[in-house]
Amino acid sequence: MTTPAGPGSPRRPAARLLVPVVVALALAGAAGTAPVASAAPVAVAAGCPGQEVPPGPPAREETVPVPPLPVPSPPVGGLGGCGDTHAGPVPPPPVGVASYVVADLDSGAVLAARAPHARQRPASTIKLLLALVVDERLPMDRVVVGTAEDGDVDGSRAGIGPGGRYTVDQLLHGLLLSSGNDAANALARELGGVPATLAAMRDEARRLGALDTRPATPSGLDGPGMSASAYDLGLLLRAALERPRIAAALTTRSIPFPGFADKPGFLLGNDDRLLGAPGFLGGKNGFTDAARHTFVGAMERDGRRLVVAVVRGEPRPVLMVDQARALLDWGFGAPATGIGTLVEPGTTGSADGSDTPPGAAAPAGGAGGADGATGSGGADGATRSADGATSTGAPDPAGAAPIPAAVLVGGVAALAGVGALVAARLRRRR
Repeated sequence: MTTPAGPGSPRRPAARLLVPVVVALALAGAAGTAPVASAAPVAVAAGCPGQEVPPGPPAREETVPVPPLPVPSPPVGGLGGCGDTHAGPVPPPPVGVASYVVADLDSGAVLAARAPHARQRPASTIKLLLALVVDERLPMDRVVVGTAEDGDVDGSRAGIGPGGRYTVDQLLHGLLLSSGNDAANALARELGGVPATLAAMRDEARRLGALDTRPATPSGLDGPGMSASAYDLGLLLRAALERPRIAAALTTRSIPFPGFADKPGFLLGNDDRLLGAPGFLGGKNGFTDAARHTFVGAMERDGRRLVVAVVRGEPRPVLMVDQARALLDWGFGAPATGIGTLVEPGTTGSADGSDTPPGAAAPAGGAGGADGATGSGGADGATRSADGATSTGAPDPAGAAPIPAAVLVGGVAALAGVGALVAARLRRRR
């Protein structure tokens, strides 16, 4: 990030001559001077400083440095704010999470957001993305045989064991009801292995417009380069609810689940704490030590369907689902006109940079990404736009347009000329 040079000492004649030129150039950029056509666009950092990669410290599994995903410019869904933004005059209730999004599932209107595109570790909410791939590619009645590797996987498990026989449908329920990492492992094997599964998940994320999302593991366990955002989780749940099998699984209270070896079968329950709430449509929670707590869920009330994603929070003093519920309650009373939109599938570019959307720029500063990132415009405090949206909190980078390359080049030339003139005058005065 560059810092404008100071005006210099008022005792120097050269400085007095340079100030008007610098001011004129600054005003030209702030006024949004019309861009000038050039042979190649100038690459600029986009997005919010410090939000291009998940925050530290790194997870113990993040052993290999991975460059940040490109940051689309303009931002996906028109949401460029780095702080809190909401529709209407009444702000959402305070919540203790790093990022959130509240949006209308049917219109796509985003009603409120906090750092919607900040990259975070998604934990088990990424299982929604795996479920979408499974639903599309595997027959639900196919039988998968469990392995010792499935049973030994880290974290939460559905209860798969070596020699057990499970249909894909049962594994899908194990994946979503009890957040089974063992089910994720078995399904990834059936999809052709972990690398092939991750490639399919990346393709699906790109198709949905979830360009902050890069799965590193099928289950959501931390891994190098893993990221998603509150905005992307809203897209993933919306897509999941459009698949009848996934939508039905998300609201299933329990299913009979097979045993293995000498272990009998058992009843597999749904661990979603919003299950049973009036109008609950489905959701997914997640947790790792590095990701902290995440949750994405949807509810319907009076014919209106809303989704909420809350990312990187803590369950104390208020449970994550209760924070999500409070945001949903606010959303059902908010105006229908949004501050941005959940994009439709197939309308954006690439999630891995191979087909980067026009204008996208990878954050500068290597894997950290924050040092070279710059945001434009914005001011602290609350501001109101013409459509009634209100922004508060951190500076919003979605305001001033960047100074066109031609203006910068011309400005440099003008400064050089003025400098030469001043130097000549100073030599004459000596």
